Amino acid sequence: MTPSPSTTVQPKNLLFITGTRADYGKLEPLAKAAIDAGHKVTFFVTGMHMLDQYGRTKIEVHRLSGTNIVEFLNHRPSDNQDIVLTKTITGLSDFLQEHHFDLVLIHGDRIESLAASIVCATNYIRSAHIEGGEVSGTIDELLRHCNTKLSTFHLVSSDSAKRRILRMGEEETRIKVIGSPELDIHTQPTGIDLESVKSRYEISFDDFGLCIFHPVTSEQDTIAAQASTLFRNLEDSGKNFIVIMPNNDPGCVDIMTIIEKLPKPRFRVLPSIRFLYFSELLRNAKVMIGNSSAGVREAPYLGLPSLDIGSRQTNRSKSASVFQCSAFDDDYIRTFLNIEWDKSYERSNEYGIGNATKRFVDVLSDSAIWNLPLQKSFVD
Repeated sequence: MTPSPSTTVQPKNLLFITGTRADYGKLEPLAKAAIDAGHKVTFFVTGMHMLDQYGRTKIEVHRLSGTNIVEFLNHRPSDNQDIVLTKTITGLSDFLQEHHFDLVLIHGDRIESLAASIVCATNYIRSAHIEGGEVSGTIDELLRHCNTKLSTFHLVSSDSAKRRILRMGEEETRIKVIGSPELDIHTQPTGIDLESVKSRYEISFDDFGLCIFHPVTSEQDTIAAQASTLFRNLEDSGKNFIVIMPNNDPGCVDIMTIIEKLPKPRFRVLPSIRFLYFSELLRNAKVMIGNSSAGVREAPYLGLPSLDIGSRQTNRSKSASVFQCSAFDDDYIRTFLNIEWDKSYERSNEYGIGNATKRFVDVLSDSAIWNLPLQKSFVD
């Protein structure tokens, strides 16, 4: 009788790369599941996590027990993305020369992710890319596809993502559909009530929408005007909003400058928020608006209507609760806020059903992935 995969794979030494609050929200449940399964977990913490103006969210990573934490300051606020890439490659390469890992886990489409993919590929270190095969219409999509081609195997969110990766010439044995990891958290009770969230973050109103608007690096010449128009419409609506500051891509200062001028009685502006608290806010919000991936992945899973602004998430979701328009479409934004406020939709399972962590552990227990050749071949 052939032994089961769980008895043939010994505990592994795993390295998770995290550069932002957003990717950590997806990596944390996977890391917890890996620790519970007996694997050793280390986090390489860099990027926005290290900067005060973005909430110094490295603190959140340190809260996860049972892990080793390595910090690396890879940029200053004024650095261009190519400089950040170079610094991250150098720092991570030095670290991996001194420490052995069986697998490096890389998420999504950020500069830090691309640096990790390059280091692993050029040094023949086994890597797994999480949430590849998706489209979004900006430079993020280009970086995401680069990570796919550089990584050893792929942990994707959907069957459509798998099909795209197959069209990129990847072998089917290298692709595992696990769903989006953050949905596992949204599936379970947070253990935090809304009043506790409001008290912690000094939120004074009961009815509120959520807004996250990030810069688009290819649209730096118009991003200030986009932000100005969007937030003017939110202000004119007379409704209350919790606004989470944008990420650190070029153009973020222009957006922050506009956000800081919003009237404080109706706008609670936060540099960042702990993931469980964010989950509780999502469950109680009336709408979500902006261009965060949360609006096209997590909001539909919770049945929350969301308005995707601009090109950052283009073609990323087909859920009935996701609407889309330009930042300059005043009428559409106002109509959305009037009609969709406090509506609810049937849950969308487009990105999974909240069992990604179980599927992830199953993948780690499968001897086949540990036997995949590091040299890949293109499949015609």
